Amino acid sequence: MPEFPEISLYLHALEPRVVGEVLERVRIRSPSLLRTFDPPVSACEGKRVIGLRRIGKRIVFALEDDLFLVLHLMITGRLQWKSAGSAIPKKVGHAGLDFGSGTLLITEASSHKRASLHVLRGEEALAALDPGGIDPLAADRAEFDAALDRENHTLKRALTDPHLFSGIGNAHSDEILHRARLSPFQRTRDLDEEERQRLYEAVRTSLREWADRLIREAGDEFPTRVTAFHPAMAVHGRFRQPCPVCGTPVQRVVYADREFNYCPGCQTGGRLLRDRALSRLLGEDWPSRVEEIE
Repeated sequence: MPEFPEISLYLHALEPRVVGEVLERVRIRSPSLLRTFDPPVSACEGKRVIGLRRIGKRIVFALEDDLFLVLHLMITGRLQWKSAGSAIPKKVGHAGLDFGSGTLLITEASSHKRASLHVLRGEEALAALDPGGIDPLAADRAEFDAALDRENHTLKRALTDPHLFSGIGNAHSDEILHRARLSPFQRTRDLDEEERQRLYEAVRTSLREWADRLIREAGDEFPTRVTAFHPAMAVHGRFRQPCPVCGTPVQRVVYADREFNYCPGCQTGGRLLRDRALSRLLGEDWPSRVEEIE
């Protein structure tokens, strides 16, 4: 799922292509994409894009007449910039936003169509879509601590809760916790002052650095490979590969249809976190320390 760095990349690429341009036509191929009916999507046609912004993991197109198009790409949704009037792909295509300078295609490479597009009028309607999490790059330490203390969650759950923190998902929470040298299972209210400061700095530094890296790598081109995995990541998607800091093999915890990654050497003092399904299967044979699997 595109998170703060990837959404920042899309906003950077879209700004010179659509801001100031007239949205000539909105073509919806997949009915599941559009989640609102009033105002109708046709109300956006002929309106100029006057700005772009981010709400959590959503991309917001601000249009004339106090209209907003709000796009949530979910896990496998992506954007493509093509020549004006390009066809919407049959299998993965959701919609096409036609401008005089080109067409923005909305795609989703999954059989479960979860991406969403809202057409809203007014700032009040737009604000109602905001889950309310703080912007971690704008928050001071007091605001950051207040968000941490709101619920006594694991750090992994807290960082990815959009009601607490805006724009952080599975991939970048892995990278943040590795940078902060904290276990994903540590409870928010159990953090001491030094750990809180490490986490606060890691959130801000990691998100900024990744946004800057992705924008720098894309240059002036529209990004074509926006993914949750990047070869420069320290732990996310690097199961069994050596941690770039200490060399310990990266481990994972699988839950539902997802997983997260961590380094036992940097984050848990060598202890292995229990995978709920697999640890139940193995019982007492489940290794407790990384040395037992090497």
